[in-house]
Amino acid sequence: MCLAIPAMITKVIDDDMAIADVGGIGRKISLALVEGVAVGDYVIVHVGYALSRLDPKEAEKTLALFAEMNEAGRREAASRLP
Repeated sequence: MCLAIPAMITKVIDDDMAIADVGGIGRKISLALVEGVAVGDYVIVHVGYALSRLDPKEAEKTLALFAEMNEAGRREAASRLP
């Protein structure tokens, strides 16, 4: 199973590389597969490569769902503690 996640571009290093905010952490990613990406754009990232640009509203919706799942997992784990 593969997972690609939305990330916002915070810095373009050159035509093929950028820094993207992935869960609050800056990660260096490749832009080799996507043209015309600029700071502030959301992209779908898989194994360090931006695969496509993503609509900001869709990115925010997806990130909110990830945050909900994370919180639900934390609550469930906490409920199992003695």
